[in-house]
Amino acid sequence: MVLEFYFVSANRKRLLFSFCLDSACVTYKRGCSAPSAACVRSVETRKTSECAVGWRLTSTRSKKSADNAGNMAKPLTDQDKRKQISVRGLAGVENVADLKTNFNRHLHFTLVKDRNVATKRDYYFALANTVRDHLVGRWIRTQQHYYEKDPKRVYYLSLEFYMGRTLQNTMVNLALENACDEATYQLGLDMEELQDIEEDAGLGNGGLGRLAGEFMPPPVWLLTVEEADDWLRYGNPWEKARPEYMRPVHFYGRVEHTAEGVKWVDTQVVLALPYDTPVPGYRNNIVNTMRLWSAKAPCDFNLKDFNVGGYIQAVLDRNLAENISRVLYPNDNFFEGKELRLKQEYFVVAATLQDIIRRFKASKFGSTEFVRLDLSTLPDKVAIQLNDTHPALAIPELMRILVDIEKLSWEKAWDIVVRTCAYTNHTVLPEALERWPVDLFQNLLPRHLEIIYEINRRHLERITKLYPGDVDRMRRMSLIEEGDVKKINMAHLCIVGSHAVNGVARIHSEIIKNTVFKDFYDLDPEKFQNKTNGITPRRWLVMCNPGLAEVIAERIGEDYIRDLDQLKKLLDFVDDDVFIQDVAKVKQENKMKFAAYLEEHYKVKINPRSMFDVQVKRIHEYKRQLLNCLHIITLYNRIRKEPSKSWTPRTIMIGGKAAPGYHTAKMIIKLITSIGDIVNNDPVVGERLKVIFLENYRVTLAEKVIPAADLSEQISTAGTEASGTGNMKFMLNGALTIGTMDGANVEMAEEAGEENLFIFGMRVDDVEAMDKKGYDAVSYYNRIPELKQAMDQISGGFFSPAQPDLFKDLINMLMHHDRFKVFADYEDYIKCQEKVSALYKNPKEWTKMVIHNIAGCGKFSSDRTISQYAREIWGMEPTLEKIAAPDDPR
Repeated sequence: MVLEFYFVSANRKRLLFSFCLDSACVTYKRGCSAPSAACVRSVETRKTSECAVGWRLTSTRSKKSADNAGNMAKPLTDQDKRKQISVRGLAGVENVADLKTNFNRHLHFTLVKDRNVATKRDYYFALANTVRDHLVGRWIRTQQHYYEKDPKRVYYLSLEFYMGRTLQNTMVNLALENACDEATYQLGLDMEELQDIEEDAGLGNGGLGRLAGEFMPPPVWLLTVEEADDWLRYGNPWEKARPEYMRPVHFYGRVEHTAEGVKWVDTQVVLALPYDTPVPGYRNNIVNTMRLWSAKAPCDFNLKDFNVGGYIQAVLDRNLAENISRVLYPNDNFFEGKELRLKQEYFVVAATLQDIIRRFKASKFGSTEFVRLDLSTLPDKVAIQLNDTHPALAIPELMRILVDIEKLSWEKAWDIVVRTCAYTNHTVLPEALERWPVDLFQNLLPRHLEIIYEINRRHLERITKLYPGDVDRMRRMSLIEEGDVKKINMAHLCIVGSHAVNGVARIHSEIIKNTVFKDFYDLDPEKFQNKTNGITPRRWLVMCNPGLAEVIAERIGEDYIRDLDQLKKLLDFVDDDVFIQDVAKVKQENKMKFAAYLEEHYKVKINPRSMFDVQVKRIHEYKRQLLNCLHIITLYNRIRKEPSKSWTPRTIMIGGKAAPGYHTAKMIIKLITSIGDIVNNDPVVGERLKVIFLENYRVTLAEKVIPAADLSEQISTAGTEASGTGNMKFMLNGALTIGTMDGANVEMAEEAGEENLFIFGMRVDDVEAMDKKGYDAVSYYNRIPELKQAMDQISGGFFSPAQPDLFKDLINMLMHHDRFKVFADYEDYIKCQEKVSALYKNPKEWTKMVIHNIAGCGKFSSDRTISQYAREIWGMEPTLEKIAAPDDPR
């Protein structure tokens, strides 16, 4: 017999000592060498909310007696075999020892510290560098492989990459998580504490940036502007500066037309310094690159002014140059026409295209010699995907390079540009479609304005030939919008200059074909496609919800991590009581853990048995956080009216960020917190209703709240949400969706069955009909007593007693200027929420519906999305290729 002594913490159960009572078994102590084969046993690592110390008796037998048993041993069933699977991987003794050695080496030689003076941050950096060591060989091998095979390369251009933390994601993808966990434990450190020290790589704001973070297809380079945020305060162990590839970027100046060609002269130069971050594939030894650009002033920048009198001005000039990459305007869906923003957009495009041309011409890895000089083959080796209109300047910039520098004819250059570029549209909201003033272009990018004018002239010539006399059509399709201020429509530029245009959900793609870009669809219908968004199951299940990932693996194996369609196999277990209990147990454990987090960080004690009702996304009128607020107030009023009734307890969480200049969004946040102040302190309501605004919502916080959520709020006005990816993450992690038929919700309902979602409200056709008829908010206000009561409470200062008119702007908007028709869906939303509350009282039926949703998630893997992009837009065949590891002699 073996007597095991173990400790159970809030994080995981750990074996401390094992005393062997069998003469054939070697007694051992944790941290010593491994026991004999006869003593090998499984140690549970699943996270638990318990905290206890205890004893456990397990039987074992000597190797000899085991051998004698021979054929008498009962064979393992498939179910037993699956239970032995761990999606976290196994921690080999050698791996743990190596990791400990390298950890101490980095602490000593890289950080120049010892354990007497090292801080937790030092330990994080030592661990990050240790894990990074496992990336470097694969990173170099990947680039060598690409140069040897010379495949077509994809460049995904985005001003935002909302990546989140890197350490845990890297450990999961390299199968190092258990070994690192064990190594840090033996070093007397806590893995979760070290992971929490890492700052989110905040290279963006909303869904557009997060989508870019999901798309990491090989071979791909991801390029953006680096945003200097708190995450860079202490340095970044994951990035590598590449000063040898620094590129000049030009602004201002004037254009000279000479016999030799066109020259852009007297420009102001800013240098673009690349920083590379490795992005590992999932256990395939492939490591791709995210390249960020940082603006630097030239070395000779105003050196003549570095004297006593001109020093301050010279420093100011240097700072102005480097401001380009210092702060990225964090508004991806509320456009503000600022010169700095346009500078940023051109900066990333100009640096990237020089980099692309250099790499295209190079002969082999690390080569500085140009051997491929025929640029007509560029579309065969390069695909450029424009993530929304922010990198639209890639089109005129590539034309400038090909015509002005490479001396190609306009016709040949244009053919190359169109075959190389493709455009993803992310919004149909008019205020989010970029339109730049012509005067700003004339001053900042004079040569590009000339090129855009010529593109437009040739484009309108084609329209005139196809639709003679249709002046209105020419006006609608022109790249230049006439008016008091002439503007360049960047979406039109992207469509004209690309060979493919796609939306990001089927309903969104249909809307842009039928309304926003209908004229362009009529002109070139073959250009328009749909590519429904996807999410990576590695981060959004295996990493952030290991308990659920393990439960799924026990039933269907681990292959679903690479092939999410295999989740359909879970339908075989939808009536399995044990599986239902396991799924419910994991959810409750996640809720208890997040409840403890909320109590620690928000000082609000919540009931972990309450329904966790979550809406996390950018704060915007079309997302309709205000509809959620009206439901909270209605539910609050009902509880106060009938306090003795059996109410389904709810903890309602709303999180997200507002664009800096978006006043209405900021007032929505203020309203949410004001409602929370009243509701959370009302003794009549108690634990039956709590309202929490999740501050600083980011990827790391999403990784905590999404696994704990019971209900996912996806309540935008039908026809306004392009797709959404948060809805998919909640679905995969076992939350049920209450939502409109908008964005990817439509396809989620198809995959899981509409009966397994809580669908409410107007459809797109209903919204269009109401637009024609006219939306009268006041009529709803007068007709629906509970709506009137809620609005009167807001306008009367019930939630802002110190400032009764604090929310007058919101009231005025909702009553008279609401484009997103909140009141029109109010009644149906409230009734649907009543159905949610009723089902939550039946845990078994609720969990069965959850299983249907998880089983329907296969379509929403980013693997599927990228495969479609590759085949249908980039002209590539995706592969599950796994290259040799660095230590493989092959």
